[in-house]
Amino acid sequence: MFVSYVLPVYNEQDGIQRFHDELVAALAERPDITYELVYVNDGSADGSLSILRDLAKNDPQVQVIDFARNFGHQIAITAGIDQATGDAVIIMDTDLQDPPKVSLELIEAWREGAEIVHARRRTRKDTFFKRITAHAFYRMLRSAAEVDIPLDTGDFRLLDRKVADELRKFRERGRFVRGIVASLGFRQTEVLFDRDERFAGETKYPLRKMARLAIDGVTGFSTMPLRLITRLGVVVLLLSLLGIAYAVGMRIFRPDITVSGWTMTMVVTLFLGGTQMLSLGVLGSYIGRTYTEAQARPLYIVRQVIRHDGD
Repeated sequence: MFVSYVLPVYNEQDGIQRFHDELVAALAERPDITYELVYVNDGSADGSLSILRDLAKNDPQVQVIDFARNFGHQIAITAGIDQATGDAVIIMDTDLQDPPKVSLELIEAWREGAEIVHARRRTRKDTFFKRITAHAFYRMLRSAAEVDIPLDTGDFRLLDRKVADELRKFRERGRFVRGIVASLGFRQTEVLFDRDERFAGETKYPLRKMARLAIDGVTGFSTMPLRLITRLGVVVLLLSLLGIAYAVGMRIFRPDITVSGWTMTMVVTLFLGGTQMLSLGVLGSYIGRTYTEAQARPLYIVRQVIRHDGD
């Protein structure tokens, strides 16, 4: 069997060699597995590309896709899948938080008949803040999405060849790969693992990028925010009707204590204004997504593909 590893890289110069050595050592335990390692350099600004060149030069199983600039983690995964030719495709990060030996467990689950194998985190060695926000992110996303996205599961997974071919047909720019994979169907299973801490460097998914990923996940797989706007509009309408009834009643039955109404006017104005701005923001997210997709620009631009033979 021939397995392709898709390995996105962004500013990982301190850990790439260690990751590569551990992955190759793990695969050496299974001589029945032939493989290719597709590294995707996502516009790294450090020495990552130089290290990847050396890996490709010294290992015929390695090829490197070098982006012209940084396009983001989800696009890097997409480019790797576009290039991969294996009977199965394994997606994993190169910071050693995804243990290379666990990929062999994914292969075993695939050989037993699964077409998509998710690596689900049983435990994770991260900061308290990272654990809490990740826990909330996965559960919020699952409750909002209209597809069944596995909990505590990142992009570390195995895809059968036919699944990878179907995934390649999805070309939206606001990509949320784990959501797309979950929506495909096929026979899916999970492998539990303990996620390690980073070998070196800093996380490439700080709070800002996590929020962006959450927005892509929700807007790409759920219309719940739009439905919430409708419900909020109904609530605002009811409150407005109550306010109108109260104002009219006071004017008719207690004209002696009726004042100019400045307080109520301000409260109602600010409440309605805030509601309208929130609604416009949600609508803007969907409209912006539509605008970006309508441009139909390339998902990524490759500067070069580096292989062992020098091509």
